[in-house]
Amino acid sequence: MDKSNWDATFAARFARHEDELQWLYCELYHGDMQAFDYFVGMLYNAWLARSEALRRIDAAREDDPDWYRGHDMTGMLMYVKAFAGTLNGVREKLDYIQDCGVNYLHLMPLLESPEGRSDGGYAVSDFRRVQPELGTMADLAALAGDCHERGIALCLDFVMNHTSEDHEWARRAREGDPIDMARYFIYDSWVVPDEYEKTVPQVFPTTAPGNFSWCEALNKVVMTTFWPYQWDLNYANPMVFNDMTDNMLYLCNQGVDIIRLDAVPYIWKSLGTNCRNLPQVHSLVRMMRMACEIVCPGTLLLGEVVMAPDKVVPYFGSVHRPECHLLYNVTTMASIWHTVATRDVRLLRYQLEQVFALPNQYTFLNYLRCHDDIGWGLDYDFLGRFGQTEIPHKKYLNDYLTGKWPGSPARGELYNDDPRLGDARLCGTTASLCGVQSALETGNDAALNQALTLDIALHALMFTLSGVPVLYSGDEIARLNDDAYHDDPLKAGDSRYLHRGDMDWDAAARRSDETTPQGRMFAAIKRLEALRAGHAAFSADAKVRLLPAGDDSLLGIERCGGGERLLALFNFSEWPKPARLEGGGSLVDLWTGHPVRVGDLNVPAGGFLWLLDEQ
Repeated sequence: MDKSNWDATFAARFARHEDELQWLYCELYHGDMQAFDYFVGMLYNAWLARSEALRRIDAAREDDPDWYRGHDMTGMLMYVKAFAGTLNGVREKLDYIQDCGVNYLHLMPLLESPEGRSDGGYAVSDFRRVQPELGTMADLAALAGDCHERGIALCLDFVMNHTSEDHEWARRAREGDPIDMARYFIYDSWVVPDEYEKTVPQVFPTTAPGNFSWCEALNKVVMTTFWPYQWDLNYANPMVFNDMTDNMLYLCNQGVDIIRLDAVPYIWKSLGTNCRNLPQVHSLVRMMRMACEIVCPGTLLLGEVVMAPDKVVPYFGSVHRPECHLLYNVTTMASIWHTVATRDVRLLRYQLEQVFALPNQYTFLNYLRCHDDIGWGLDYDFLGRFGQTEIPHKKYLNDYLTGKWPGSPARGELYNDDPRLGDARLCGTTASLCGVQSALETGNDAALNQALTLDIALHALMFTLSGVPVLYSGDEIARLNDDAYHDDPLKAGDSRYLHRGDMDWDAAARRSDETTPQGRMFAAIKRLEALRAGHAAFSADAKVRLLPAGDDSLLGIERCGGGERLLALFNFSEWPKPARLEGGGSLVDLWTGHPVRVGDLNVPAGGFLWLLDEQ
């Protein structure tokens, strides 16, 4: 390959990674140097296509590689259509987004996908076109430019495990094109698929059972791990990796700052395994990280790894061979809702102990709710120490959080209920799961106050953890469930639309009135953001540990950094609780500004305290 005409900046970046990149590529693709040379040429073309404005951002972030780890970062997750109709509508609402204190904006899947067969946008038919009803790729680039001017980083999903059956590769494969058939897993009979099924779990056993589907047009069997209209890509084919990396870099060149790698553990398949988290997946992610560091080093990779903690952490890679910059703290999210339902913090403490023991450079996204359901992938070995068994305990959690349990104020719905296995997941907005909806329906002011107190405390817990806190759009104004989805034939079969409703702009207009639920919640979020940004104890490099609080319904966290010591206390019970902390002396209640004594601590029912010891 002739490198003599390469731009000096690109050449220097490539040289830093060349040996490892070539070694990994050739190990994975059996020394196919022709494919590797194509890959390198593709990287250079992507570099040439990158605008000067984006290159300036790259240079600034190279000088400040921890730019995304500051304690002033707050994220927001949204569906474009639900939030503002179109990409240009989001541009018009950037003042609101800034008013929310958001500087990390995650737009849910918006690339072209077939209506009714898109799985919420996760069945992409064209990686270089925006869904027409949302706008154009030029609109996305314009939104990214506006965000950059306001200091907002833009995140976008990259669906890499599969394409829509309507993608041009799949269409040509159905016509019998051998080149495009080789991009997928296509078999003449059920013999090999049946062998896979012996070891590969089902993702949606009730709504999309099995991992393969029959294709009438081909008269063959196709691997479809998620839904029959999503054809799994075969990353053992270097053409797939080359072209998908090219698609990713194309999106980066539109101004996308964070690429969310969707369903990344699934992308390598091997017969006789569970096709999850295989070593080759880490090689692929590492190569994608290097591709970004060569072409667009201001870009971050966010791994969507909805797995047990021991499977999640490896996707950070190592200090010398990093993979993802960011990962979801999915287990903490599930553990928090478990704690809301049980009022027992022991599982949450146990899980947080594992998170706090990780190196500080590991950066998680922390969230209470996301676009998806809540799955109960909890540590049942640990819960077994207290007499809990998996199936009955899951049933209790779901009964409590759907409001079926006597006295429960929560209002959620089940997702993918499997009576055969006694298993189901859960849907609902944060506010409705906290009891805001039921309190408003009954006109119970005391219950409304208690529900909002819990909602605020859960957000305070999210802001206490190291990493990037991410709001689900609408949670900042205590948005309720959208029961209207039941009336939409395209949505009625998927209860996740319960928390994917349209933004209520009339409710948002009440955010400045603290006598309303919207105003109280909005003011609390703003205050949490300001306090977090203003105190060094929340810095990414702070030392964090759990505190013994003297009660199984109390969670205590200590953060020490920048000469500050923060004590964060959370009460998950329905009664005020005294906190029995070691030592004496005075602290400052950050929320009220008033001094308090360690021996006099009383944590409100369902509430929290942020206490500062300036050491």
